[in-house]
Amino acid sequence: MVRAPCIDKNGMKKGAWSEEEDNKLRDYIERYGHWNWRELPKYAGLSRCGKSCRLRWMNYLRPTVKRGNFSKEEEDIIIKFHQDMGNKWSAIAAQLPGRSDNEIKNHWHTHLKKRAKHNNHQVSHEVKQEPNSNIQRIINFAGLPPSRVSNESTSSSHRVSDDSTSRSCVQQQRLLIDLNQEYEEESWEEDCKLGKEIEC
Repeated sequence: MVRAPCIDKNGMKKGAWSEEEDNKLRDYIERYGHWNWRELPKYAGLSRCGKSCRLRWMNYLRPTVKRGNFSKEEEDIIIKFHQDMGNKWSAIAAQLPGRSDNEIKNHWHTHLKKRAKHNNHQVSHEVKQEPNSNIQRIINFAGLPPSRVSNESTSSSHRVSDDSTSRSCVQQQRLLIDLNQEYEEESWEEDCKLGKEIEC
């Protein structure tokens, strides 16, 4: 339901714009440009404040305003830049010619916010599932055969006859434990960062 026009204490009209007002604003800007939004309504013959004229022009009357539903590509761009920049709608609008910052903001809050949260939740879940596959990479890096690692970790009674071999195995195991601990700390920090982004 559109709010009916009314007059405020300064004599300025508020509420829905009429077609006549739209034509006056469009004709004036096409002829003289928008040189000063505060002074423009007086010269254009409008009983509107400068802010109202600017928003009406930028969001509805501009010839370059793109109308219609957002495409999948546009939505992906909004999500990507929102992750990088946050709620800087004018900066995001600069990446989408023809779309106003107000329109992008409204579309984000009504359609894309939940989808972005869902995607972030999936990413954090995948990060938590990763350590098992990365442990295998750490084992390969340490140069230990997987059978030896599993045997030495499960069986504490296992003895190696050769002292030099046992020392190298112990060193490699320590390296493996250090690398694994370092990886878990990094993944924990990443999880914390993702958690903070999702809360925001």
